Amino acid sequence: MSNRQVRIGNVRIGGGEKIAVQSMTTVKTSDVDRSVAQILRLEAEGCDLVRVAVEDEADARALTEVKRRIHIPLVADIHFSARLAVQAVEAGADKLRVNPGNIGGERELALVADCLKAHGIPVRVGANTGSIRADYLKRYGRSAEALVLSALDNVRIFEKHGIREIVISVKASDVPLTVEAYELLSRRTDYPLHLGVTEAGVERMGVVKSSAGIGALLLRGIGDTIRVSLTADPVKEVIAAHDILRACGLERDYVEVVSCPTCGRCGYDCMGLAQRVEERVRRVGKRAKIAVMGCVVNGPGEAADADLGIAGGKEYCVIFRKGAPPERVGCGEAERVFFERLGALLDL
Repeated sequence: MSNRQVRIGNVRIGGGEKIAVQSMTTVKTSDVDRSVAQILRLEAEGCDLVRVAVEDEADARALTEVKRRIHIPLVADIHFSARLAVQAVEAGADKLRVNPGNIGGERELALVADCLKAHGIPVRVGANTGSIRADYLKRYGRSAEALVLSALDNVRIFEKHGIREIVISVKASDVPLTVEAYELLSRRTDYPLHLGVTEAGVERMGVVKSSAGIGALLLRGIGDTIRVSLTADPVKEVIAAHDILRACGLERDYVEVVSCPTCGRCGYDCMGLAQRVEERVRRVGKRAKIAVMGCVVNGPGEAADADLGIAGGKEYCVIFRKGAPPERVGCGEAERVFFERLGALLDL
């Protein structure tokens, strides 16, 4: 993770802060009511930053009212117009996401930089495989080197105009290329890095690709903020992002549910119970480990470190807790008793 820190509204990224989770709205920003409703749903799932598209003056003007009605920092996504970038900042955006290559020439970029400095807000400079500089593309092809050089060229443009509050991204839809590019970038800069696999796809494969790419980087200590890009309800992006952070050991205050894949020895509805437990505890902000195991042969031993666990047989289930004797319960009563113990443990 980056040693350099950037402040976005009331959120800080880099410098040892927790990994910030981002998402982006899928409705027209000037449709304020729908935009706000979607952002509030994202907030409820633990989104730390939200990005909105600004494609015209109506969108830029709407930022003021959207920001007034939400509780997390608002990032304006700008392409092709320095004028809209300035309007978005003046309307209250907490951060800009721009591609300097399509904003305009030096004069336009200077206007954006002056506005950023005047309002004290940061900028994310993003490069992806669709915005590699032509000369780098010709020399290196669609490669990590070309992505990183394009991104750092864009960073230098802003640095030239006195901007130092910068976040960088180098995204591709190809997972190995994304990982290689971020690894290379992390060795060449100490700016905070925004991680993501762009155009990852619909929910199932998008989550798989994002988990592989983002997870690989986080486990190498690379990355300060993440977005899981899905062709799906953006709330699912936030859920997936938190799941990735949990799997990587980077989110502590949550209830971990471990469960076995079951086998022919399983004598109760282990799969269904595991799903119901997961749903019950998904938003609980406490550290605990809950085990839903298939059989009494291996379950209690494999999950001996769980704060609460259950394993089933043909005639009875065993409910167990660390340091306490196991409790035998008939299979017909097991789920009810288990949820009672779960509620007492977590104060549900």
